Amino acid sequence: MPIDFRNTNTVWSSILVETLKRLGLTTAVICPGSRSTPLTVAFAQNEAIETIPILDERSASFFALGIARASKRPVVLVCTSGTAGANFYPAVIEAREGRVPLLVLTADRPPELRNCHSGQTIDQLKLYGTYPNWQAELALPSVEMALLAYLRQTTIQAWERSLFPISGPIHLNLPFRDPLAPLNDLIPADLPSKLQLEEFFATVVPHSPLSTPHSPLPREWQQCPQGIIIAGLAQPEQPQAYCEAIAKLSQTLGWAVLAEGLSPVRNYASLNPHLISTYDLILRNPELAEQLTPKMVIQIGELPTSKELRTWLSATQRQRWVIDPSDQNFDPLHGHSIHLRTSIEQLATNIPSLSKAQISPYLRQWLNAETNVRSAIDQTLTTTNQFEGKAAWLISQTLPPDTPFFVANSMPVRDVEFFWKPGNSHIQPFFNRGANGIDGTLSTALGIAHHNQSSVMLTGDLSLLHDTNGFLIRNKFVGHLTIVLINNNGGGIFEMLPISKFDPPFEEFFATPQDIDFAQLSATYGIEYQLIGSWEQLQHLLNPLPTTGIRILELQTDRRADAKWRQENLRRFAANLMA
Repeated sequence: MPIDFRNTNTVWSSILVETLKRLGLTTAVICPGSRSTPLTVAFAQNEAIETIPILDERSASFFALGIARASKRPVVLVCTSGTAGANFYPAVIEAREGRVPLLVLTADRPPELRNCHSGQTIDQLKLYGTYPNWQAELALPSVEMALLAYLRQTTIQAWERSLFPISGPIHLNLPFRDPLAPLNDLIPADLPSKLQLEEFFATVVPHSPLSTPHSPLPREWQQCPQGIIIAGLAQPEQPQAYCEAIAKLSQTLGWAVLAEGLSPVRNYASLNPHLISTYDLILRNPELAEQLTPKMVIQIGELPTSKELRTWLSATQRQRWVIDPSDQNFDPLHGHSIHLRTSIEQLATNIPSLSKAQISPYLRQWLNAETNVRSAIDQTLTTTNQFEGKAAWLISQTLPPDTPFFVANSMPVRDVEFFWKPGNSHIQPFFNRGANGIDGTLSTALGIAHHNQSSVMLTGDLSLLHDTNGFLIRNKFVGHLTIVLINNNGGGIFEMLPISKFDPPFEEFFATPQDIDFAQLSATYGIEYQLIGSWEQLQHLLNPLPTTGIRILELQTDRRADAKWRQENLRRFAANLMA
């Protein structure tokens, strides 16, 4: 029996959980607490839902976000009243900005116990400001049939609003009166007979997304021989279909595809002969950048991380078409942009089966530059030993096919953009680039790896240390995660900023070295650890990957020397190229 008739709270909570199960919920992450007891019991009793208890709310929320990001399905988060829910806030922000479906259920005291210092009580209404796709406070639990129907329909609405029209977080605040435990209490004796389950849940079925009207292929594109396509940050549900659609558009128009390192396009390279992976380095040559100025730009999704690319686009001020189905503004440059509110896959269905466009002189310039710069990168990194950016380059060529690969923010994400080599590995890149923070890095990666193919994370030391409570998930984690740790004892990205020339206060307040022994830290949490002594050793340990557990592979590097290497080499790769 999916409905627990022991008391009003158990009826209410089990109907909510059963509704979510029938909608398609498979995972709930629960943080311990008293006020949320009815919800915890209901989730724990439903065998169709994997219910995972996690102590730390911030780790729990990013773990749930990782699972939802990898599965593209909503995941439930449950916590008790008070400040517990406040610890979900960073993950709620990332879910909104990164378009990840999360259902946040915060338990609360009933109205009569608010604003009277009853303990563990704060104002939880609109706790997450404007970040949720939708938010509501549910009525107090009741066994009246009209209110049970209200609960069912509100739960359905919450599920749908987490997915359509654009995925994101939902916040439901749920007040409960005692008894919180599943003690037998008075409920109407005829309630089980009145609540005919198949009839009550008859309309609770998974929904499919509404199809977006197809947009015609703009005539301007077809008449422009000097355009580029920017494949930006993306985590599509069907990576191959996404890459095929971009390739179809590229080859029909005869335009180059500038593919962000975190785009799956770089890992389906055989689909697209017009792929450009070294655009950031090419555009560091001012004369070449000017000669490669396009007449039109198609931007798919969010812009890449590259500051060089963004500066170049701002300076050239060319018309830019932004393709993304959301209602958000994806033009932080505030240029001459037109948003097409559709997906690239839907747009590609409107492309007629025409013969492929000829390679124009303009496209040839891009392809020649890519060939030369890519060769220079490969030759340089082959013989370079003491540089942390080599890790991203080697990983791109080493991981087993289809490996889920999570990239931490700050320098790792930039090194991936600089150095990630195109191939046909079908590696799945994941990232938290919604708000670009370092919070929840480890927990998100564990969520992505949970019940998934053996996964890898590339991170710096500060991002990992910021979320070491994520290691407490170890006992509930199913699968394998390898953490490639770049330990340069501080914030390497700050070495690239002007503030690095001002010390003090730079080292203490910006680089913030922590001087942590990661071997000891790993032992504390029962995590496997190896100090990497050579690049060959790293490659050997990354293919094949283990199938269970968590391990750290530490690369110790020199933060200042790495910054100097970038300053001396990034501009040099394209310095002698002429278009």
